[in-house]
Amino acid sequence: MEPGVIKKLDEVVVNRIAAGEIIQRPANALKELLENSLDAKSSHIQVTIKSGGLKLLEIQDNGTGIRKDDLSIVCERFTTSKLSKFEDLTEIATFGFRGEALASISHVAHLSIQTKTASERCGYKATYSDGKLLAPPKPCAGNQGTIITIEDLFYTMPQRRQALKSPAEEFQKISDVLAKYAVHNPQVGFVLRKQGEQPTLKTQARSSRAENIRAIYGAAVAKELMNFSHKDDMFKFELECQLTQVNYAVKKSTLLLFINHRLVESPALKAAVDAVYATYLPRGQHPFVYMSLMLPPQNLDVNVHPTKHEVHFLYQEEIIERIKQQMEAKLLGSNATRSFYKQLKLPGSSQLEVTQTQDKTQRIYEKKLVRTDSTEQKLDKFFKTLEKSDSGLSSSSGNETPAATQDESFRLTAARKSKEVRLTSVLNMQQRVERQCHVPLRTILKQLVYVGCVDERRALFQHETRLYMCNTYALSEELFYQRLVYEFQNCAEISVVPPLPLQQLLLIALDSRAAGWVPEDGDKTELAANAVCILQEKAPIMREYFALRISEQGCLESLPALLGQHIPSHAQLPIYLLRLATEVDWEQEAQCFETFCRETARYYAQLDWQYDGDMRSQHWYMEHVLFPGFKKFLLPPARLKQHLYELTSLAILYKVFERC
Repeated sequence: MEPGVIKKLDEVVVNRIAAGEIIQRPANALKELLENSLDAKSSHIQVTIKSGGLKLLEIQDNGTGIRKDDLSIVCERFTTSKLSKFEDLTEIATFGFRGEALASISHVAHLSIQTKTASERCGYKATYSDGKLLAPPKPCAGNQGTIITIEDLFYTMPQRRQALKSPAEEFQKISDVLAKYAVHNPQVGFVLRKQGEQPTLKTQARSSRAENIRAIYGAAVAKELMNFSHKDDMFKFELECQLTQVNYAVKKSTLLLFINHRLVESPALKAAVDAVYATYLPRGQHPFVYMSLMLPPQNLDVNVHPTKHEVHFLYQEEIIERIKQQMEAKLLGSNATRSFYKQLKLPGSSQLEVTQTQDKTQRIYEKKLVRTDSTEQKLDKFFKTLEKSDSGLSSSSGNETPAATQDESFRLTAARKSKEVRLTSVLNMQQRVERQCHVPLRTILKQLVYVGCVDERRALFQHETRLYMCNTYALSEELFYQRLVYEFQNCAEISVVPPLPLQQLLLIALDSRAAGWVPEDGDKTELAANAVCILQEKAPIMREYFALRISEQGCLESLPALLGQHIPSHAQLPIYLLRLATEVDWEQEAQCFETFCRETARYYAQLDWQYDGDMRSQHWYMEHVLFPGFKKFLLPPARLKQHLYELTSLAILYKVFERC
């Protein structure tokens, strides 16, 4: 039998074979593109997915972009700005270096690139197939950075497409990759969303690693984290590590491993981590570990796997042994207390969980047990029967229980819209709210149990074993401000029935002491007319962005609905409109939105019962409207701590009772 003839494969076949080795699934393509965006010094990266990345995988960044002259060869194999000679591999400090990622993607998908650099006057868009530019780049509008769009991934390889998991599983793998890079790069903001849906993962730029772990992996992980670092002069490595204490254990092991800022896998290092925790955790239980290892570039071989998810480095066994020693020393100090949970009641009844220490002789005192559960029945159930009505909760015995009656003059009429916010000024406002959020205070508000009213501006609530009094006006003003910021362009409407003439409202405002009018200010009628002109001129802005409608005839037709069952004050409406005309900076976009939101929040925080003294309505509103809003929506800044007062705690009360 004659041997087969050896022949050279067609270049297209060669490239598709290579592409199949590098791009094994959508998550591999995303990893390559993420690394390119990070190499481009991006501070914000947004990823959009459809059908698990098979129909669409789009990544947008605000990095340096790609020069127009480079677009012609950017998708050809082995084109890179990172290397010039083979020896450069020993000092490589970037992610992409072989120039194969975009080339490989173009052989297995429809690829388009839209990019703009800082020095170019406009952006350019180009499409590619099989590594070749299909047409000259076309000029287009765009911000600095790059948008890479991948459609119909593996359309040239149907057998690969069929072998992949379901779209939901592929999306989960994509989410896992993005989450790991978000934890390692807290200085960069990441967003992951399915096309047409709200983000499933979002982190803020200039965040911290601990905050990103909390946002992505949950508070249960974050509260058990320990942080340590180690520098070894003998083997020339630096280690930064965040690992969970022995109180935390789950069935699935999570190891985020970065070596010289590359997301990699190391079976040997993973086995070492499991061996350390095996002493402390039950069989089948695993920790959460983030580890960043920095080595001299000359000691690291990054070119050992097509997808670069494995690396080899010198003194591997010795370095892993040193890491094990450091982890064991850290865990040894965290083993002073262990938490176990014991059910003290029969199944079917409410469970009471008691934390016990390893020292079984230590007593858990009653003063440390939280007695309040917001899910249990309240006393008012036994005094009067409440039933649901069209306007909220009403009493079956007539008018004894205050009801959330829907005011006929202020009526909620519009359904929620769903518009994506793209204005940089508003996105900056949202990021500022999230960045200023005081996490311990947010924890208190999220887990509070409402107790009752003190007066129109103060209320009591309990958190764990402590009793607090808060300034509800200060908290509600911040709540309504944040609702406006996050519901920008998506506010529901409260219709004003019948519409109210602005001229008359503004004259009422000028007649009030709150306006501070003096004769030197001029004629009130003329001042009111000028304010009406300002409000009518700016009416399109208020209607489009905040659902505040003013008719061409100068009548107020609607206000924004910011919180379920909340009706803004009738008495303060004239002053609010006057302040919109005089206090809002209508000239600059960012200041306009900021001052409008602040003035509106100040108005919404003022309630009519300050004037009619209806304490029963106030109590119902606080318990069923305002405090649920605090728990669900409010991201409190640190300055709100001065409006929160700890009155007492269970431990202090026990001391008082003991003296009695």
